[in-house]
Amino acid sequence: MSLYPSGTVTDPSIPFASLVDAWNARVAANPDGVALRYFDGVLTAAEVDEQSDALAVGLSEKGVRRGDRVGIYLQNIPQYAISMVALWKIGAAALLLNPMYRGAELRHLVDDAGTVGVICSDRSAEETADTLRGSSVRWLITTSDLDFQNRSDPRVFADPVRATSRVGEDLVNVVARHRGARPPRPDVSGDDTAIVAYTSGTTGTPKASLNTHANVLAVATTFGDFVGTADGDVVFAIAPLFHITGAVINAVVALIRDCTLVFANRFHPEVTLEMFVEHRVTFTIGSITVFNALYRVPDASPEHFASVKALYSGGAPIPPATVRKFEERFGHYIHNAFGMTETSSGVIAVPPGARAPVDPASGSLSIGIPLPLLDARVVSADGEPVLAGTAGELTLAGPQIIAGYLGRPEDTAKTFPCGRLHTGDVAIMDEHGWVYLVDRLKDQINVSGYKVWPREVEGVLHEHPAVYEAGVTGEPDDYQGERVVAYVSLNPGAHVSESELVAFVGDRLAAYKRPRQVHVVDSIPKTLTGKIRRTELRGRAGATM
Repeated sequence: MSLYPSGTVTDPSIPFASLVDAWNARVAANPDGVALRYFDGVLTAAEVDEQSDALAVGLSEKGVRRGDRVGIYLQNIPQYAISMVALWKIGAAALLLNPMYRGAELRHLVDDAGTVGVICSDRSAEETADTLRGSSVRWLITTSDLDFQNRSDPRVFADPVRATSRVGEDLVNVVARHRGARPPRPDVSGDDTAIVAYTSGTTGTPKASLNTHANVLAVATTFGDFVGTADGDVVFAIAPLFHITGAVINAVVALIRDCTLVFANRFHPEVTLEMFVEHRVTFTIGSITVFNALYRVPDASPEHFASVKALYSGGAPIPPATVRKFEERFGHYIHNAFGMTETSSGVIAVPPGARAPVDPASGSLSIGIPLPLLDARVVSADGEPVLAGTAGELTLAGPQIIAGYLGRPEDTAKTFPCGRLHTGDVAIMDEHGWVYLVDRLKDQINVSGYKVWPREVEGVLHEHPAVYEAGVTGEPDDYQGERVVAYVSLNPGAHVSESELVAFVGDRLAAYKRPRQVHVVDSIPKTLTGKIRRTELRGRAGATM
């Protein structure tokens, strides 16, 4: 494809059979290279290798075997990476668990995945043990986010004193007890599951995606090469590792190359900006919510991003106005990327240095071009490919795509007919290969027979200087069938009337696309990756009128 960066191998071979092989090659090539940084803490590749070996031995002693699933229930701290590598070394899979989940929300995922053990924070250990009592979980390993650093920044660590827990065994103690030991080395293959990640649930009950070593390697290799990550780069783990984007595009890309992976615990905008400067960050991918938060820091400046080679955003669409404002202030263009839990993260992206075009019909900013090894097609309702520039459903195939969901054969058959992923996204692919996501099929609004895509209306609302974020949905209407309803949050100190916003959209879009109501709210409900939770918006109109 002519849009690929110079030197891109369009049909690359994946040089390793598993993530373990890729990790071992990285350690052998430069054991003293810095693999992880956590504030003032540093771990070399050899040290991570030794610690993950010791943890793997401890996990084996607890009965963890090839094919088992172990939950990682942590924020972005070094123990996350050490735990993933340890699990892969013994052929087990890392189950990514959102540390904000509590009670039934956590228990459902653990039970559904048949989890044998969980690695969790010492501060939540007793609550976690109570929640998981009677489940398949046989043991807990606890760990402190204070470990592996000495700075204990009070903006990040509310309590600089380690928590005391009466349950589980501390990870540092497990490592110390088995230091120098080597775990059993099962013959891990590309077909073994490396990561179990749950879908976001925006289209129904969350489903467990079985991301194999081959899936993850295909994405880490093609995406890493595409965006130009190289030995010596510094990758910032901004996206949470409990989401497939953070786990693969930030963590795995850095771990299997001679790169440094920077951790900073939970996201704090001011601290994040300081980390960019302190560690000379060259690459990261995060949700657009993260970049919006950085933009709102009063003292943020271009100097904070002086070392950056490329910034990418994934997980949710980016309004063109947001990209423009960020670049005008900081001198860096936010490149779009697209991936799903079912694609093992990013498979479509804007080439570094390129600018995504905007589809003139829908106003959507392109999510990029298909990466090498990905077969992307836009098809009609009957599954036939449509002409370039015509809207249809985005379908994908390639080594990045998972084979299916854990324990859900009907959902697997529906989502992956004939092994091809049907994304549920309405897309357009132009004659040059640029892909535009118009919207989710289920989010289309039908106004008197006319189709309205929420994303187009949201994009216009983002153009208004008072608007910080916008969400649009359809509400039942006795006369039109559905009416367009918008919700916006405002920039600090901004004031605008709802009638002004209705008129602003009306001046830029057809009359049937104009919101009948615009409600100013404190915040727009979103997933952790920045996707608007439209199901939470629907029905609010009646309550706010």
